[in-house]
Amino acid sequence: MEQRTIGRLGRAVSAVGLGTWQLGGDWGTVDPQAATDTLEAAVAAGITFFDTADVYGDGRSERFNGALRAAHPGLFVATKMGRRAEQLLENYSRANFEAWTLRSRENLGMERLDLVQLHCPPDSVYASDAVFAALDELVEQGVMAAYGVSVETCDQALSAIARPHVATVQIILNCFRLKPLERVLPAAAAAGVGIIARVPLASGLLAGRYDTTTKFAPEDHRSYNRAGEAFDVGETFSGVPYEVGLEAVRRLRELVDPGVSMAAFALRWVLDQPGVSTVIPGARNPEQARANAAAAALAPLTRAQLDGVAQIYDSLVREHVHGRW
Repeated sequence: MEQRTIGRLGRAVSAVGLGTWQLGGDWGTVDPQAATDTLEAAVAAGITFFDTADVYGDGRSERFNGALRAAHPGLFVATKMGRRAEQLLENYSRANFEAWTLRSRENLGMERLDLVQLHCPPDSVYASDAVFAALDELVEQGVMAAYGVSVETCDQALSAIARPHVATVQIILNCFRLKPLERVLPAAAAAGVGIIARVPLASGLLAGRYDTTTKFAPEDHRSYNRAGEAFDVGETFSGVPYEVGLEAVRRLRELVDPGVSMAAFALRWVLDQPGVSTVIPGARNPEQARANAAAAALAPLTRAQLDGVAQIYDSLVREHVHGRW
């Protein structure tokens, strides 16, 4: 597996990581053995970077990751905090940071957390010097080795990158969300900030397995958050209307080389964008974890393929997402 170094983090991570929202909840039920098998398959495939959050299954995902790290101490586990509280600036306090990170340390079985990311906080947080001073103090105390921010918008990403000690920015980047290529990725590369590309398969749409008859479980966010009823609509199918996404995937298939899956093509597209440190597709079973990891071994996409993605974005997708995020 290719390793990519993050300047402000001071260490390398696998080009393909694993996002573990699915193992906590909001994607239907995953039993503990399936979760363990999926994580172990990722390790066997060369993945060393695992992303979780305190809110995924209210700690369930963190505990799975903690057990994995105990079995494989060299792995890098990044977690997130902040979404278990009401999204108000006053809740992003030093006292809450201490309580939240203590809970994550217990869930993960780690004395010092590898990376803690603010979990898509409101705009007011990015402008608060007190918030980032508190995070700096927790790094100095050894509670965490580094911190970053998971964002919804490109403007939030640029604000985070401007903070001198933000090590990483996690942002939605996929064939349906090209806006970060314009300013965010160049700014991050210039500053030595890592880019963690999340939602790379647009909630599975870019895997190419869905059609107009596909049904999702009631507890799956792809059922209950299509209009942003529970959280930002951009987290579900990247904010692209479902039918529009299906048509875009149909056109994207024409760009995919024989023998390559739609999902692998979509992941390779992310990996080919300059400035991306790691991409974190999710997986619900070992087969998906292994297939995701294999995308790192594919040859880079050709200029014709990259241009084709941009053309499909401009003609079908741009109007739905570019101005919003």
